[in-house]
Amino acid sequence: MSETVRTHLRVRASELVGRNWLNTGGKSLDLEALRGKIVLLDFWTFCCINCLHVLDELRPLEEKYSDVLVTVGVHSPKFEHEADPVALAAAVERYEIHHPVLDDPELETWKAYTARAWPTLVVIDPEGYIVAHLSGEGHADGLSVLIPELIAVHEAKGTLHRGNGPYVAPEPTSGTLRFPGKALFLPAGRGTAAGKPASAEADAGTPDAGSWLVTDTGHHRLVELDTDFHTVLRTYGSGTKGHTDGPGADVDSVKPTAQFNEPQGLVLLPEDVAAKTGYDVVIADTVNHRLRGLSLADGTVTTLVGSGVQRLLETGPARVDEDAAGFTGRLSDHPLDVALSSPWDVVWSAKLNAVMVAMAGVHQIFSFDPLSGVVSIVAGNGLEGLLDGPAHEAWFAQSSGLAEDADGNIWVADSETSALRKLVIDDDGTVTVESAVGKGLFDFGFRDGPAAEARLQHPLGVTVLPDGSVAIADTYNGAVRRYDPATGTVSTLARGLSEPSDVIVDHTHTAGSEPLLVVVEANKHQLIYVPIPKEAQQVDEGAVQTHRPKSPVAPGTLELTVRFTAPTGQKLDDRWGDPTQLKISSTPPELLVAGGGTSVGLRRTLELSSDVPEGILHITARAAACDGPETADGEIPDHAACHLYQQDWGIPVVLQGDGDTELVLDLRGMD
Repeated sequence: MSETVRTHLRVRASELVGRNWLNTGGKSLDLEALRGKIVLLDFWTFCCINCLHVLDELRPLEEKYSDVLVTVGVHSPKFEHEADPVALAAAVERYEIHHPVLDDPELETWKAYTARAWPTLVVIDPEGYIVAHLSGEGHADGLSVLIPELIAVHEAKGTLHRGNGPYVAPEPTSGTLRFPGKALFLPAGRGTAAGKPASAEADAGTPDAGSWLVTDTGHHRLVELDTDFHTVLRTYGSGTKGHTDGPGADVDSVKPTAQFNEPQGLVLLPEDVAAKTGYDVVIADTVNHRLRGLSLADGTVTTLVGSGVQRLLETGPARVDEDAAGFTGRLSDHPLDVALSSPWDVVWSAKLNAVMVAMAGVHQIFSFDPLSGVVSIVAGNGLEGLLDGPAHEAWFAQSSGLAEDADGNIWVADSETSALRKLVIDDDGTVTVESAVGKGLFDFGFRDGPAAEARLQHPLGVTVLPDGSVAIADTYNGAVRRYDPATGTVSTLARGLSEPSDVIVDHTHTAGSEPLLVVVEANKHQLIYVPIPKEAQQVDEGAVQTHRPKSPVAPGTLELTVRFTAPTGQKLDDRWGDPTQLKISSTPPELLVAGGGTSVGLRRTLELSSDVPEGILHITARAAACDGPETADGEIPDHAACHLYQQDWGIPVVLQGDGDTELVLDLRGMD
């Protein structure tokens, strides 16, 4: 038995406590019912892009070890909306989660297992003891080593029970669309409606008015709808999850074979650019970590950007450098070699002559030039949070919506900070980041009024209205909000919606009529029209902070330790010095008197101010390890596959005299 599962002190797993269970056919589970299985607890929250990455990382393991491994998703919400059981049930269906899920709205099980970050994984052996505690994503390789070891040990002891797990599939709820993500207006002359309808059913439509292209995210395809939002003009993609280029629509009796995986954002290229490239629409193929191109003339789908490998940090040697996750500007002239991470939305920038990409998985804004193939980082240094300033210094947090205004600036729905941000693009291409609404990672709410006091809750979409104000799909508040730059105020245009994920100005109505918005109502699987009234509603339901508990710490010295154990079969890559790194800052900055900044090592002595009552410690830990057996001299062999592990924590703290003087985090820990 390797050191991975050898224990010096066996710790019993705590009971699983929460409000309800999903995917169990109405049954409640406890650890006794799971005895004899290897149990993998996945602490997640459905707003978190890293948690969604982990869901996909775990699927092959769940399939391979289905008779001995039971994954239990412990949903520990960050946002108020995520504590809604109806919203959670929709998320479980949306993300095709095929394992039991414990609804833990009060974070009881989260606290019992001392989780400090989303996502956190805990492995429990068949006898009910904790054998691993892992933070962040990227642990599939380590688990693929640990699970067979546990199987061998407990099969020999007779404590492993094979057989079916407790998962029971729920009843599907969607119709033509399933959790649609984004929508795009296709003017007359660009879409199917410009010519002969794709089906006899479409003859009843109004082809001269244009049409709407929608990412039918839950069905892994695109759907072109007439302006009645019901008549289907054409579908693009086979509807089967995957990645395949080729025919995407049933044109001239050629059956579609192209595949997508949870596509989201769409942008229509300018006609002159489309004529040169041979495709009209760029698609953010989110879970495939790629950008795809669609020719509306014949339905052909082409991969434009992305190797299909999820981007964590800069690819290349495993050495951890200060610039590893930093701003690098131009990335590559070979777009198919670039690693992307959950591209969520796309928009055309007239000033940069490029497609802007909200790269949600790495908290950055990319660009792609369809004519040259150049891929660049436009803004964001990869750290998660809210920080304005020069593009290369700015922080974002899971940006998910983009829109261009009349001045060529780009508005950003920055979902995890519940913020509305703006990229100000000068004529020379210099980019500066500003925040219009929003305060930080753990501040949200539903409040109208002056922008400094207004609050949103996890917005996913944004569009610019004819008067220059900005409409926001305020997703977790179930509302459409409006920010007016002229007055610096926020108002509410509509509420009572079911997770609106996008807003688009309607282009099909006659001039002089009341302007309308098209809203993608994801959890009702539909598009709807929403009027833009002259007088906006005024809402004040207060400002809220994430109810995640604050960690009590003492002012003065705080000893920080991040634990990391390389997986079995890997070795820390010390060929260029210490392969670990900590990057530390705080909100407000005055909280951290000493110990901030970036340096090697996973231990740091911090000094916290006694004049700041509470705040957030922002901690990023990195470690590099390489595969393969060691050579005779103990060195890592040439051409070994190397891995870079990273986790970001935003830890709310409250300072009090009897608070902790030590803080221990797990980047990857094995008990």
